[in-house]
Amino acid sequence: GGIENPAFETPSPDLGRRRPAGERAGAGAAVPAGPECEEGPCGWGRCAPRVLQLCNNPEGYLAAYSLLAIFQGIVVNGLVNISISTIEKRYELNSSLTGLISASYDIAFCILSLFVSYFGERGHKPRWLAFSAFMLGLGSLIFSLPHFSSGKYQYGAKVEDTCQTAETTFANATCNTSKQSSLHNYLYVFILAQLLLGVGGTPLYTLGTAFIDDSVPKHKSSLYIGIGYAMSLLGPAIGYVLGGQLLMVYIDIQIPERQDTAYTRVDQDDPRWLGAWWIAFLACFFAVWLLIIPFSCFPKHLPGTAKIKAEKISETHDDGSEILVRTKNIGESFKDFPMALLILLRNPVLMSLIIASSSEALVATGFATFLPKFIENQFGKSSSFAATLGGLVLIPAAALGQVISGILVSKCKMDCKGIIKFMISTCSVALLLNTVFLFAKCGNEPFAGVSETYNGTGTLHNLTAPCNADCRCLRSMYYPICGRDEVQYFSPCFAGCASYLFNNMKKTYHNCSCIGKPKRETSSEDFPYEAVPGKCPTQCKLLPLFLTFFFFTVVFTFMAVTPTTVAILRCVPEKQRAFALGVQAVFLRLLGTIPGPILFGVAIDNSCTLWDINECKTKGACWVYDNKRMAYLLMGISAACKIITIIFVLMAVYFYKPPPSTNVLRQKNSEMASAICT
Repeated sequence: GGIENPAFETPSPDLGRRRPAGERAGAGAAVPAGPECEEGPCGWGRCAPRVLQLCNNPEGYLAAYSLLAIFQGIVVNGLVNISISTIEKRYELNSSLTGLISASYDIAFCILSLFVSYFGERGHKPRWLAFSAFMLGLGSLIFSLPHFSSGKYQYGAKVEDTCQTAETTFANATCNTSKQSSLHNYLYVFILAQLLLGVGGTPLYTLGTAFIDDSVPKHKSSLYIGIGYAMSLLGPAIGYVLGGQLLMVYIDIQIPERQDTAYTRVDQDDPRWLGAWWIAFLACFFAVWLLIIPFSCFPKHLPGTAKIKAEKISETHDDGSEILVRTKNIGESFKDFPMALLILLRNPVLMSLIIASSSEALVATGFATFLPKFIENQFGKSSSFAATLGGLVLIPAAALGQVISGILVSKCKMDCKGIIKFMISTCSVALLLNTVFLFAKCGNEPFAGVSETYNGTGTLHNLTAPCNADCRCLRSMYYPICGRDEVQYFSPCFAGCASYLFNNMKKTYHNCSCIGKPKRETSSEDFPYEAVPGKCPTQCKLLPLFLTFFFFTVVFTFMAVTPTTVAILRCVPEKQRAFALGVQAVFLRLLGTIPGPILFGVAIDNSCTLWDINECKTKGACWVYDNKRMAYLLMGISAACKIITIIFVLMAVYFYKPPPSTNVLRQKNSEMASAICT
């Protein structure tokens, strides 16, 4: 009487009627359609305007999903990151505490993703995303609140950066550990805001992605998911641009006038300047809350979902989990949670793909955090220009990689095993391109007191020399200048510069006791100064080559992201797809996004040759790095992670066993699709 296979269920003519869970397909028997489909109109109860039905389709949902993903990226990966340094100065926080602020998002995501994906699988997914928009907006609002309750920003007197011998300057250099302020208590407000943002981000990339896969045919799923993921990458780019522009506005909008001559008016080049970091968070609060409206009007399932599900062929890894989930109705209540989690953890294909994606995430987040620092130090660029270059490479390349892979998987109609093999090829190409670090690296430029002495005086790794011993310089005031002798100095003070002038709006330093004569034979007219602000121009011309190779490395790296998500959705039972994405999200953060920046940071710190040590003998930031050592360490980490990725993807291919009746199901699905169309 026909083939009995619980992995396949044909649709019932009555899509709205709930069927007994234990029914099976047999000869002449009515085949169940599973849970009640609830394919309804777009609206709120009986209020369903006809114009809204134009959006009641996968394209309309994808547009709303993409907008929410963009705003989530703007706030979490853009505005928070670019505002951290300003928040540190304004609220007197050290980098360890601001690191805790950044990690709070991932902590909330890890704790909640399993439960949200488990319970949301059977719930109303669009309403879960409306809740996501509510929490993201609330988190943005709370993140901006410290600005309104902490009062006006009071900037102090400007510290001169030239050689000063007066006792007043030396007084500024004394260690003061007794000063206490209540501003650091706002740390807990920022952590609360990040936790709420984590709560809001959890349904977006678990339930939101699973809803896309539910609503479109299998061969289009990768394309839609790739577009959604690519749109999410626009968020950080917009966040960096928007946040960077707003940081050029004074924090309290209007710069106060100070009568005391010691308190000169601040400008953007002044170390005391703080930008209006809070404006963008308020704007995102209003914008994200507007997205609650479209998500609240979507039905539980888009029209045509039942037909699409009936036409899909199960590619679940054949380990008996599909039968177990269906026969025992696992996932219907909270008591099934341990069993449902165990089923996924025992799926070797799923776990191999999760570990592979976690390894790639470690590299991606590490470079997203430290690529600007690498460009700045390797190629002698300013921090702002390096950040711009990093964004221009990472964001378009990552988006392009995800869209290309989504199109290829969709057009070639790859099955689960074909998708996994495709991932092997992209990761292998990315591994080969990773060798760019071997030949596109630069040496260090001459640095007085670090790589060479002060014209033969002083010692290496000591910034103080006889020529600046009386200047009472601060090691905490890093303001590099380039001397006419083509040597870089830590600051005008350490170069022994006693005065400065402005020539054509450009600052130049004069009377510098530590700076030697020009290395090239030139007249005094060619050098009407002794030093200029900034690092010395690098002689390394490999930046275009590095950016080209690194761009394609990122493209091929992210070409594995969308296929990984699609393969995970294919290799698990249908009722556990959102839950599988939740499990992936936990491992992705525990093994990837959380340790990634830490590991890269440790590697970069390991290449430091000059640390900031303040007057209290506390080690701060690193001022100068060994460029070659940094390049080798980053390449080693990246290559090791990519090799791990390839190994686990190969294991996924080895372990994967398609359902034994796939061909029969394909034929039967085709017949049922024809019957439905008739």
